Amino acid sequence: MKVFWPTFATHFIITILREKEMKKIHIVLLVLIAGAIAVLISFLQTTTTYDTVQTAMEKPGKFVHLMARWDKAQPMEYDALKNPNYLSFTAVDTLGKSVRVIYHNPKPENFEISDKLVLKGKYSPEGYFDCSSIQTKCPSKYKDDMKSAGKNVEKAATTGAGNTETK
Repeated sequence: MKVFWPTFATHFIITILREKEMKKIHIVLLVLIAGAIAVLISFLQTTTTYDTVQTAMEKPGKFVHLMARWDKAQPMEYDALKNPNYLSFTAVDTLGKSVRVIYHNPKPENFEISDKLVLKGKYSPEGYFDCSSIQTKCPSKYKDDMKSAGKNVEKAATTGAGNTETK
């Protein structure tokens, strides 16, 4: 499909040029339209969606993106001195399905504090997710701010602070 559209657009432009005498502006516009179509098609082919563990298991060997979290109840295997390029842990997706993940790179810095992980890789026929990239999604820095803001509102309500009515 990548080759078809640019070839089609080029063939279309050449055919039109042979049939009619066109102004330069028409030629430029056709070239721009063909370029825009090629760019749009390339964007459509590079878009990705997040898969679940189940769909990754159904497509062994195919590159997928998993949105999951680290299951802290399961053991994590990582020894920075022995082998810093080996990390093994269990990930759980949003549907609750878990999978063993093996990552052959250093453990990401924010791994322990991350809320979510974006795992890029392939599900192996041996029964684990062979991860080539991990992107950590850190917890919101505003969660604690919202709790303290709520406490301030409660405190203001009980002490009568912030009451600006005049009598």
